[in-house]
Amino acid sequence: MTPEQIATASKPAVLALGEAYTRCPTTLRRARLLGISGWAFYVSSRAGALGDVRAETVTAALGFIAPDAVADGWDAAARVVRPCEVAAASLAECCRWGEETLGDLPRVDQLAALVERAVAAADASAMPLFAAWRAMPVDASTSGARVAAGLRVLREHFTGAHLVAVRASGMTPLEAVLAGPEGASGAMACGWPPPYPPVGPLVRRRLWAEALTDRLVAPAFTALGPVDGAELVELLTVARNHAQR
Repeated sequence: MTPEQIATASKPAVLALGEAYTRCPTTLRRARLLGISGWAFYVSSRAGALGDVRAETVTAALGFIAPDAVADGWDAAARVVRPCEVAAASLAECCRWGEETLGDLPRVDQLAALVERAVAAADASAMPLFAAWRAMPVDASTSGARVAAGLRVLREHFTGAHLVAVRASGMTPLEAVLAGPEGASGAMACGWPPPYPPVGPLVRRRLWAEALTDRLVAPAFTALGPVDGAELVELLTVARNHAQR
C-alpha cells in the first residue's frame, strides 16, 4: 500500500475511534463534575490544548463549527475551569476508555506502536490543534490507553488536513458540512442556522477536498512502509469492529 492508500483506508476507523470515548457515559459525567455542559465540555476539551486563547482563535482552529456556537461553549467553560484542565480531563477519559474498550484487542501492543509512529511522523504545518494535542503529556500505562490517545491525536491530524483541503477547494466550512454525509442536520449540529445554500454545486469540490485530505495526511504513514501500513489498516478495522460491539 502507498502512504496515500493507507491514509484513505485508515481514515474511517481513525475518525470513528478517535472520538468514540466522547460518547461514553463516564466521559459525559466528567463534564458534569467539572460544572459545565456537554457542549462546553466538547468545545473546550478539543480546543483546550491551545491554552487560554480567545473564542475567535478557537473558531479558526476548529473550523467547521459556527462562531456563535464556539463562543457559547468556550466562554461558558472558561468561566468555570481553565481550558487546559478540560483538555487534560478529556485526555484522561480517552485513556480510560481505551484501556477498558481496546485493552483486550489482539496485537494491541503492535497497534499502539504503529499509531504512535504515524503520529510522530505527521507534519503539523497549518494544523494548530494537532500540534497542540501532540504536545499534550499523556499518562497512558497500558497499550489500550496508548491506542486511544494516539487515535485521538491522529484524528485531529485528519480533521486539520481536511480543513486546509476545504479552504483550498474554495468551499467555506459551512458548505463543506452541507456537502458531507450529514447535510443540513450536520450543519445544525455544528451551530449553523438556516437557510442553507444549494448542495448540488458543492459535491465535486467536496470529493476533491476529501482526496486532498488523504494526500496531506499521507506523509504520516510514509514512516510505516507498505507492510506496516497494511497491518495498521487491518488492526484498525478489527479495533473499530470490536468497539462497536
